[in-house]
Amino acid sequence: MSTIKENLDKVRANIRAAAEECGRNPDEIKLIAVTKTHPPDMMNEAIQYGVTDIGENKPQEVRDKFDSVLPVRWHLIGHLQANKIKYIIDRCVMIHSVDSIKLMDEIDRLACMHDTDMDILIQVNISGEESKSGIAPDELDSLLNHAAELSRTHVKGLMTIAPKAEYGDPEIHFRNMKTLFDETSKKHYENVQMQELSMGMSGDYEKAIKCGSTMVRVGSAIFGARDYSKQ
Repeated sequence: MSTIKENLDKVRANIRAAAEECGRNPDEIKLIAVTKTHPPDMMNEAIQYGVTDIGENKPQEVRDKFDSVLPVRWHLIGHLQANKIKYIIDRCVMIHSVDSIKLMDEIDRLACMHDTDMDILIQVNISGEESKSGIAPDELDSLLNHAAELSRTHVKGLMTIAPKAEYGDPEIHFRNMKTLFDETSKKHYENVQMQELSMGMSGDYEKAIKCGSTMVRVGSAIFGARDYSKQ
């Protein structure tokens, strides 16, 4: 049975190999260890082996685990409801899953209330899969224009989740996402910096890296299968 350290070593080696294969600097790619359903002791073990960024899908898990976990950068990567922002606004460094102007405004309201700044990514449903959250690509412009009205919330890039197999090879959608990212980077929006492209998970992060991802969100390849019975 593989250990967390062995799994981390393998994932890091795969990231390096995928980056070098396409002529990228591996240091440009941030590994976010996804810890949903996993307990603080497993998270702390990963942090002791060099993990600097972790991702949680549910705001409640951030709230419940935060005080039991070693210092680390927390990312909220799952679907976010406006009434749950209060659990993460002073704990996370980035929210990857912003998909509405309403959510942007509520994040900014709470950031102002807590006298903090929050970096966000806009989640794009690049494949059009009905079960996925995220905006359609043609809605992106309106959200990015709205960023100018935010005072303590800053758009730092885009995020997507690859669709199910019937929607095609994930590489197709990753390449489409990179094209959208590059096209958006050429435009000027106030309070928007196209720095991060968050895409790729345990089953497809190497393909995502080859298509330009700067953040990969890897869970089961590090921690093993999740035990949802403990939720």
